[in-house]
Amino acid sequence: MRHSLLVRLAAGSVLIAVCSIVATAWLAARGTSGEIRHRQDRTLARDARINDALLGYAASHPRWDGVGETVRGLARQSGQRVALATESGIRIADSAAGRAPLPARASAVVDPLAVDVSLTPGTVTDRIDARVVGPFRLPESERIRLRELVGAQAACLRREHQRATVVVGPGGRPYLRREGVPVTPAPGTDRPAAGAPSGHGPAAPRTALSGRTGTRLAAVATTLKPASPTERVDEPQQTSSTPGKPPGTSGEPRGTPSRSTGTRGAPPPPAAPGSPPCSPNAPGPTATERRALDQLAALVRECHGSRVGVWLDETGKPAAPASAAECLATARRAQLRPYVAPAALLYIGSPEDRAPTIDPYGIAGVTAVILVLAVGFSVLVATRLTRPMRAVTAAARRMRAGDGSARVMVRAKGEAGELGAAFNEMSEHLDRMERQRKAMVSDVSHELRTPLSNIRGWLEAAQDGVAELDPALTASLVEEAVLLQHIVDDLQQLALADAGKLRLNPEPVDVADLLEQTATVHRAAAAAAGLVLTVEVTGRPHLDADPVRLRQAVGNLLTNALRYTPSGGRVGLRAYADGGDVLIEVADTGPGIAPEHLPYVFDRFWRAEKSRSRQTGGSGLGLAIVRQLAEAHSGSAAVRSEPRQGATFTLRLPQNGLTG
Repeated sequence: MRHSLLVRLAAGSVLIAVCSIVATAWLAARGTSGEIRHRQDRTLARDARINDALLGYAASHPRWDGVGETVRGLARQSGQRVALATESGIRIADSAAGRAPLPARASAVVDPLAVDVSLTPGTVTDRIDARVVGPFRLPESERIRLRELVGAQAACLRREHQRATVVVGPGGRPYLRREGVPVTPAPGTDRPAAGAPSGHGPAAPRTALSGRTGTRLAAVATTLKPASPTERVDEPQQTSSTPGKPPGTSGEPRGTPSRSTGTRGAPPPPAAPGSPPCSPNAPGPTATERRALDQLAALVRECHGSRVGVWLDETGKPAAPASAAECLATARRAQLRPYVAPAALLYIGSPEDRAPTIDPYGIAGVTAVILVLAVGFSVLVATRLTRPMRAVTAAARRMRAGDGSARVMVRAKGEAGELGAAFNEMSEHLDRMERQRKAMVSDVSHELRTPLSNIRGWLEAAQDGVAELDPALTASLVEEAVLLQHIVDDLQQLALADAGKLRLNPEPVDVADLLEQTATVHRAAAAAAGLVLTVEVTGRPHLDADPVRLRQAVGNLLTNALRYTPSGGRVGLRAYADGGDVLIEVADTGPGIAPEHLPYVFDRFWRAEKSRSRQTGGSGLGLAIVRQLAEAHSGSAAVRSEPRQGATFTLRLPQNGLTG
């Protein structure tokens, strides 16, 4: 069973199908993994932008009233549904029309006092949005005053060829950012209490208030650090001041910032002779900031249980020692809670937008269907392929049983059709050979029986005294014996040719001389039959051949032509060179050969006259011997004829076919 073609084809198809499924799945996974990651990154970035925008709204509004327009704008920008709901499920705002159900899971929790770090990378450890300033937000008057002071410091630094930029913190406090030059506290500036952190950089001076009284302990100084992505950077402004006057007293109304007289990239104005060096100290806390710091310090003291220093960094953000960081975060949330919107659930997308999942049952089902189709197709193809083979096998077995007419009916094309056609040709050839073998046995027995019967009859008559062994009878018996010997010699010669043991002695042969010799031997028989025998040789062709065997072949053709040509006819011998071959033709003007008999002319014992009379033909071996001798010389024998137009037998022999 395992050697069955059907089983092997089905197994091969299943294996190919399985390998194809695995390879396709692997290539699809590799091809789509990058796209999936890219989509996930885009989705995460989109969700982060929406979350950040809503965090900014919550940080600057104590309620969600009026957030609807912001939600709809974010939905238009992202192309997704955006919805906000309270933690109890009450809908706050929704970009979808009607009351469409919310997705099963929220995308994020919008709470500026507990920021989702997965959507806001780089968030500080206290998870409080930097835009939440609450009571630390400066009024416009304090912002203007601080800007004048910081602008004057920036102008002074530029005169000293230092790069400085005025940056505005979330609460509205401006501060300096200098590049390449570290800043140290000015002489006389108080240091923070022991254990207090140094802010965002080394030796970062700050303003500190006592946790008990809220009095000033240290001045706010400039800290050198890169601006965060959410900070708003303003162009540095330079105030026009008169030497010896404090900034802001140049004649302009107090509280109105003066315009910078220079532009970025322009050379700074020269320093006035005798002007003091630039001070690195930042302006101290304003009245608004002091009140907020007093409130925050009280909350930190309640949480920590001891006196803790609380101060503002250069951006206006409260800071405390590391030991009180947790209490500071808790106190800030308690202080800022009334100023921000309550926590809300953010929904992005529709209820149908679910994470893609893999259905193993679906994959198994598709795989099973593919395998079934592959097996079914393989069985169908294998059946169509094996049907002709089975037919050929059955016909071969019938032939072995003796049915020579066994044939196969093959309608298929391609290799299967060629196999059936080749088998039919082989079967027909074997059947014809078998018929020829049987006919040859019959013909041999007939050819031998006639002379043997004649010899036996005359010898028995002489033995009985009925006939006398006179010279005439003896000559007749000798003639019959010679005929027997001739038949036996022809059969032996054909057997040697079939076995490839026919010995040839090649030598250079002049074709013209060979034809003249052969014609001379048969001129007397031609004259006795009333025939004209001619010889025509074009050029002087030579070839390497066995002259004895070649004369025998030409003689057999000439004898056959003389026998079948009626009196008054012509028989011609002709030879000429054709390329590398020499052609010898024997043509007669006899009755010709019927077209249906031409394929059998060179078969053994074949005769058109089935009676096998001596008057109508010989033994039927002469032409078979001619073909064998031509093939032994690496040549061929052919015949062309038409009824009542005579026949032409042609020997094609290579000039150098037997050299060496």
